[in-house]
Amino acid sequence: MPPTDASRTTRPAELVRAATAARMYFLESVSKSDIATELGISRFKVARILDDAVASGLVRIEISTPRGIDTGLSARVRKAFGLREALVIDVGTGSEVQVRRALAHAAGDLVAEIVTTSDVLGVGFGRTLTILAENVSSLSRCPVVQMTGALLGVDRDENSVELVRQISARNGGRAYPMYVPQVLPDAATAQAMRQQPEVAEAYRRFPSITKAIVAVGSWTPPNSQLYDSLSEPERHDILAQGTVAEVCATLLDQRGEVVATDFTDRCISIRGEELRAIDDVVAVAGGRAKTLAVRSVLRGGLATSLVTDVPLASALLDEPPDGAVARR
Repeated sequence: MPPTDASRTTRPAELVRAATAARMYFLESVSKSDIATELGISRFKVARILDDAVASGLVRIEISTPRGIDTGLSARVRKAFGLREALVIDVGTGSEVQVRRALAHAAGDLVAEIVTTSDVLGVGFGRTLTILAENVSSLSRCPVVQMTGALLGVDRDENSVELVRQISARNGGRAYPMYVPQVLPDAATAQAMRQQPEVAEAYRRFPSITKAIVAVGSWTPPNSQLYDSLSEPERHDILAQGTVAEVCATLLDQRGEVVATDFTDRCISIRGEELRAIDDVVAVAGGRAKTLAVRSVLRGGLATSLVTDVPLASALLDEPPDGAVARR
């Protein structure tokens, strides 16, 4: 190994002492006071030796982040939008499926980190959340509440009921599912369905939810399972009201304001104002095409934390986040 700058300028005895102090402090976690006693010098002398070791290159500190987390971009997004947490995943040139899987694992790790036994976890719906439910581990035991009914026409094994079942099976917490469709023919039918015992029980739990995980659906351009489940006339009517994004069944315009409430009245789902009341809502979305949707959700204050990828995070920062509602 070629000599470092420190070895060229430091006398041999000083070099040995500096290397010994650095090894004890950085690798063996020995306190500065104990190092001082071992070397027969003052604690202040030890502090100066360690500072000089870093400055001279004798000690080089590297920060290695697992799972491809871009820590710099994560910090910028968190600060720009006033978020509690932001995780930006670098998947490189991965496929859409690979991106979704990477986001699911990162979101699962974040949920496992922030959820405690005193929390109540609310769960939305989305393809990424389906992967999360299949893989989340080390999740504290707590109640798990389904926040939306099931979308018809999607894979039977990929629905909000199954998400809640899988997560509660993994963490051992009590599940509050709703075995009902998310979208009903009219508001009166939806209101009657909310009175059914199991649906009413889940609805009663909405105010007690303290942590939630949701997916962001994009309507402009379309990238949403809710969008895909509706008829063409329904889509046209909702888009005509300025919809660009959806969280659960709450529809938002570009400013982050709730729109198309006549449609939401037909849905079995937590409402936007109830989402805003939750202490920590983790939103998950990836891909540059969802930039407008995610910015809308952040502006509307429907999420406090975000798990995303590099392309979407970079696009979010391209435009100043004026109007974002900080809910730390």
